Amino acid sequence: MPLQSVESNLALSIALPFAAACILTAILTSVLIPILKKARTTQTTYEFAPEEHKAKSGTPTMGGIAILIGTVAGSGVSMILHGFSQNLLVILIAFVVFALIGVVDDWQKITRRRNLGLRARHKLALQIIASLVVAIWYLIPAKMGTWIILPFSWKAVDIGPFMVFYIVFIIIAMANAVNLTDGLDGLASGTTFVISIFFPVFAMLGFSLSLLRNGEFAILNITQNLGDAMFFAALAGACIGFLFFNRHPAKIFMGDTGSLAIGGGIAACAIFTRMELLLPIVGFVFVAEVLSDIIQVSVFKLAHGKRVFKMAPLHHHFELSGWHEKKIVAVFVSTTFILCVICAAVLIVQTSVIAG
Repeated sequence: MPLQSVESNLALSIALPFAAACILTAILTSVLIPILKKARTTQTTYEFAPEEHKAKSGTPTMGGIAILIGTVAGSGVSMILHGFSQNLLVILIAFVVFALIGVVDDWQKITRRRNLGLRARHKLALQIIASLVVAIWYLIPAKMGTWIILPFSWKAVDIGPFMVFYIVFIIIAMANAVNLTDGLDGLASGTTFVISIFFPVFAMLGFSLSLLRNGEFAILNITQNLGDAMFFAALAGACIGFLFFNRHPAKIFMGDTGSLAIGGGIAACAIFTRMELLLPIVGFVFVAEVLSDIIQVSVFKLAHGKRVFKMAPLHHHFELSGWHEKKIVAVFVSTTFILCVICAAVLIVQTSVIAG
């Protein structure tokens, strides 16, 4: 197939799920705002949050419901284009289950009128169960194997029985990383949009490179792989549709309903498309947010109350350093975009060199 035709098909495959998810999410969000306000499902600000956040109390939350429906609908459009995919269905189920965990968490915060929902151990237990289901499907019915692809070397490495722990760790880590990042207007949705719009390209080029490096061993079905990656196209569209209302000053928040769903869905889809090890690179913002929180808590306990950051996670540190919320979001999203462009450029160069 000519390169021009492949690019045209890829562009159409991304554009249709993206547009469907974007339009539906924007419509649903606009409808949800007055409904959630009337139902008094409003944000309760964390008591130690920066002073500027006190004004956000009363903003409706659980807007992740719109992102959830929009992404599922956009993924449905993708399956119409590429054919039904059991793997994509499992990705969507994981997406929905993590959203439901978020719904329970958000609802407890709303009914208790404080910024504490599910107990951490209960939330973690539910996430482990959901992640284990994904891991079992990946290894048994889907028969995806126990090997992983190392980015940029594109060598396949078999990790055997550790694959179960590997999958569970990545999904839970990503879900909670996005959850931590969702603390400023448009930050989580903007960062997710950038990563998601690039990931179908990463999946296509990365899978092609692993084929060239490893032969048929690394390939099950490249068409199916690209179809599954269109979850990212749908998620990108949903994030843009939501951003119309979530950008500063936000009219609605996604809540844990959205952030846990996004993190779990991104991780599951990256795993099924074998590009999960790119996530820590292009998702550096998510990683930095988690690390800042871990460092802050660890140093506080070990050094008897001393702090590394003015406040964790990282975006609050910059707020207390005098940065405006819009500037922090712009810098974090721009950083994500630059990292994605660099990865895409490296992949394109590698493909040209190895293939040529």
